[in-house]
Amino acid sequence: MQVEAWLQRAANSAPTVTALQTPDARLSYAELWQAARLGVGELADRGACPGERVAIALPPGRAFAQALHACFLLGAVAVPVDLRLTAEERTRIVAGASVLVEEPLRTYPVGLSDGGESPDGVFHDLDAVCAVIHTSGTTATPRPVELTYGNFLWSALGSAVALGVDPGERWLCVLPLSHVGGLSILVRSAIYATTAHVHERFHTESVLAALEEDRITLVSLVSTTLARLLDAGLRHPPRLRCALTGGGPVPAALVQRARAAGVPVLETYGLTECCSQAATAPLSTVAATRTGGSDAPEGVAPGVPREVGAGVPLFCTRTEIAEDGEIVLSGPTVARCALSADGRLHTGDLGWIDEHGFLHVSGRKADTIVSGGENVAPSEVEAVLEACPGVLEAAVVGREDPQWGEVVTAIVVVAPRASVGESFLREHCSSRLAPFKVPKRVEFVSAPLPRTRSGKLLRREL
Repeated sequence: MQVEAWLQRAANSAPTVTALQTPDARLSYAELWQAARLGVGELADRGACPGERVAIALPPGRAFAQALHACFLLGAVAVPVDLRLTAEERTRIVAGASVLVEEPLRTYPVGLSDGGESPDGVFHDLDAVCAVIHTSGTTATPRPVELTYGNFLWSALGSAVALGVDPGERWLCVLPLSHVGGLSILVRSAIYATTAHVHERFHTESVLAALEEDRITLVSLVSTTLARLLDAGLRHPPRLRCALTGGGPVPAALVQRARAAGVPVLETYGLTECCSQAATAPLSTVAATRTGGSDAPEGVAPGVPREVGAGVPLFCTRTEIAEDGEIVLSGPTVARCALSADGRLHTGDLGWIDEHGFLHVSGRKADTIVSGGENVAPSEVEAVLEACPGVLEAAVVGREDPQWGEVVTAIVVVAPRASVGESFLREHCSSRLAPFKVPKRVEFVSAPLPRTRSGKLLRREL
């Protein structure tokens, strides 16, 4: 199936609407359409062809957006490159690309190739691959995932059903555009003909100012960046409909803190392989507080505060729980290359769906700690530890032990001047967790815990 090119449609229907806003530039859809058309000619001159890969090694902003949409109009496959990678890592990612874009494409007609720019009447084949995104590498070396135009379109439609679309939407992106969470904001905004407000990187004061002064209606965050904004004084952002927060478990205490400050947090769960969101909490949960219920995993007492949950599966994404507790996805948002023999995406994540249809993510299968024959999900223990006063960050791992096989071990970063000891933390956990989940060891560290560039905990480095 073919659909009208997203950028072309936006330029025709909303030419004066701001397509891209950065701290120092603004492009309307008419301007971005013209820039992308010129980019097509330059890419073609450099040897790019439909179906071939074009690596984009540019910082988030105007030049990146131009190159991305030029690839889409040409039918080339965009491969975003994280500029913070080492030279060796970047070399692996750009391998196989016919063109590497390291400098901005031209923004005005030059030379004989002016007539090579894409004409009106451009279409996207929904079955064609349009981008290759590399996973964040939390459990292994980043893997390339081929995403189609159809994956992005269905993801945008599913997100719109979950969150609604304000005609004046201004979605603030402070996530890397080399990862699907950031890139999807640019793509969705073009599909909706709304504004993507892009920052090159997360800077607390800049993001705080944007939320307070730039009419931002949506923002995508991870737990650590949300916490930094709250620490910096974020209160009642005037136009914000929701702060979509994911990239890993979001502590219930952080959600409660944000909502007490008037920040409408919605949790979300997604993967590169399903083109970003797989489940998102509905807007009606902004003012709600959920607790563990009778269907919570063994060892979780009813009434104990828990995460709000990753939300309701997107309407176009089927979510199932396998016999071993693994979350399994299928539907048009799932990358073909990620499907197993049964035609489904086996995520490697563990979770359950409660009686209200909410998906709860309890951790990674590979991270499960087996202590004395009992299974422990590290993320559940981490959420309890991070709800303890004085704890900035916590990670939970299994350490080898001759008696227990593995012992639950907490690695904790304590806030400056806070008085938090091992016995205090164990007592805190004992009141909220089954005995076999309470850390038998606690290690205190002063440095921040290792994380990926998108904020996910690098447990394998601990």
